[in-house]
Amino acid sequence: MVGVLVRYCAFLLLIFAATVDASEELLLKPIQVAPHTYFVQGLPEMGSSKNKNFISNAGFVITPKGVVVVDALGSPVLAKKLIAEIKRLTTQKVVAIIVTHYHADHIYGLQEFRNIGAKIYAQGEGRSYISSETAKQRLIASRIDFAPWVNASTKLIGADVWIDQTYVLTIGGVEFKINRVGPAHAPEDLIIYVPSEKVLFAGDLVFRGRIPFVGNADSRGWLHALEEIEGLSPSIVIPGHGVYSSNPTEDVRFTREYLKYLRQSMQKSAVNMDPFDEAYLQTDWSEYEGMALFRAANRMNAYNVYLSIQAE
Repeated sequence: MVGVLVRYCAFLLLIFAATVDASEELLLKPIQVAPHTYFVQGLPEMGSSKNKNFISNAGFVITPKGVVVVDALGSPVLAKKLIAEIKRLTTQKVVAIIVTHYHADHIYGLQEFRNIGAKIYAQGEGRSYISSETAKQRLIASRIDFAPWVNASTKLIGADVWIDQTYVLTIGGVEFKINRVGPAHAPEDLIIYVPSEKVLFAGDLVFRGRIPFVGNADSRGWLHALEEIEGLSPSIVIPGHGVYSSNPTEDVRFTREYLKYLRQSMQKSAVNMDPFDEAYLQTDWSEYEGMALFRAANRMNAYNVYLSIQAE
């Protein structure tokens, strides 16, 4: 009887392990959005050990001479999984990775791409971030918050090619038009447009399905950057967070209107130096209260916009 129970328990453990493995495979399942373009969609959550900091998107384009990846995800283990998924789709090697901006959920996987020989491209202001005390302290905290997936072996990785304003990367006859649009969401924001695919990688300039993260953004610069995205008239926009957009004009509007509302709501109090708490309580947030991460991000977003208006 004991032997039967042991075998039964072992059988259940095998089923459980298979289920966990399957769920992890589904977690980073690439979604095809154009003939040669794919992306993986992060979860609409705060980063945690449970989700391995998988809260942002990453994408890739398969060319005849190699794969170009955009963003490296929020932990080395996620980057390894993404590399494995790319190998399932093509025998082409990953030859380049472009960083849209140096925020933790987009860069902690960079070392895995360097390990396989991919060349890293990023905007030059990223050098200031990775050498800053802010970046160092953030990584120390992340090694605790996202353990064991972010740990003592996780490093801050710089670029092999630092971009100034514009750069055209051509791989296998496919052009990647890289433009600096920051300071906006971050000082070093880049957008990447692939004309042959009519796909634009927008980084965290576009959010879908959740409240944007404003942080120390230049909200006025961010609004200008959204105009630049629309001027390219892409058919597909891959945001830094959320579902890809096949109707960019409509879907960019959400991020724009949210930023405008923050600025309009905080403008008078910020200029008059009225207390932030009063301004926040007097604002009607009902349009956004039901969205993912409203409680986690909205008050902080409003406060940062309040401060940024005072600094303008």
